[in-house]
Amino acid sequence: MDRVTYRQQTDTNNILRLREVLQTLPVFARDYFRAIDATTTTKTRISYAYDIRLFFQFLIQQNPSYKGKNPWDFTIDVLDQVQALDIEEYMEYLKVYTDDEESLVTNGERGLKRKISALRSFYAYYYRHEMIKTNPTVLIDMPKIHDQAIIRLDTDEVAMLLDYIEHCGDQLTGQKKVYYEKTKERDLALITLLLGTGIRVSECVGLDVEDIDFKNNAVKVVRKGGNEMFVYFGGEVEAALKKYLPVRESITPVAGHEHALFYSTQRKRLGVQAVENMVKKYAKEITTTKKITPHKLRSTYGTTLYQETGDIYLVADVLGHKDVNTTKKHYAAIDDARRRKAASAVKLREL
Repeated sequence: MDRVTYRQQTDTNNILRLREVLQTLPVFARDYFRAIDATTTTKTRISYAYDIRLFFQFLIQQNPSYKGKNPWDFTIDVLDQVQALDIEEYMEYLKVYTDDEESLVTNGERGLKRKISALRSFYAYYYRHEMIKTNPTVLIDMPKIHDQAIIRLDTDEVAMLLDYIEHCGDQLTGQKKVYYEKTKERDLALITLLLGTGIRVSECVGLDVEDIDFKNNAVKVVRKGGNEMFVYFGGEVEAALKKYLPVRESITPVAGHEHALFYSTQRKRLGVQAVENMVKKYAKEITTTKKITPHKLRSTYGTTLYQETGDIYLVADVLGHKDVNTTKKHYAAIDDARRRKAASAVKLREL
């Protein structure tokens, strides 16, 4: 399927899933999701729906006042009955709970914050429209997010990764070697593209072959929120893509996938999970101490770009961050190299 159809199909699937989830929520919840339709993506709305459903499941399972009720039995006055203490108990519950399939689920700081943010947005809508009198979600402290070390590949590891993809076939035999030879140019082009542009994995798999502009060495991507943007690449990315394209041309794609830039071995548009598995497979041969994902390749690009230019606004623009503070939060930590210089810059005694 072409890129527009791919995006439309993804949105359609999310909308259908959202309608299914809404059937398990109180009827009044539909007003909220209808209201945020114009300002959020379908992916955001389905995530919020799952988070809101979890809150009502918590009330039914853990709060004696609502024991045995069904979510669709709730009326809007239930939101006024919930107190700040109930929200705090919900936050504690979110740390460890079992899902519908009796599997254990845990949430770290970011998972907790996202779920409470969804609940805050839910409450704020009804409070703002004077449909409820209280908003207990604003009375509790949001989970604190502690800074984490940026996981990225060092310069030598980037070279090792690309060299490994290019030459690891020498170590393989039989079917593994056949599979490697079949996917080598695709894998090398895709990972070189991720490392050389910093685009998101979702943007990468959404690319059509027509999105590549070799005249300007640019690729047209659809950013979060649906905005289109040209991201420019260098000679190494150009060479890898040009080496892959003849291989791609030899593939007869499944109907509806003719425009996809990267094909799976099933001759369909490559998916996010497949790219994540690909990166994991190759990266584990290079480093055992770092868990490398496509997002970590994006971090590698952002870090390198910032080190080379020192321009955080340029990094934010190229990575597609709407708020430069998001970029600062992720990449300001690389100034650690400068801080280390301070250790030897100040002399306490002349030797």
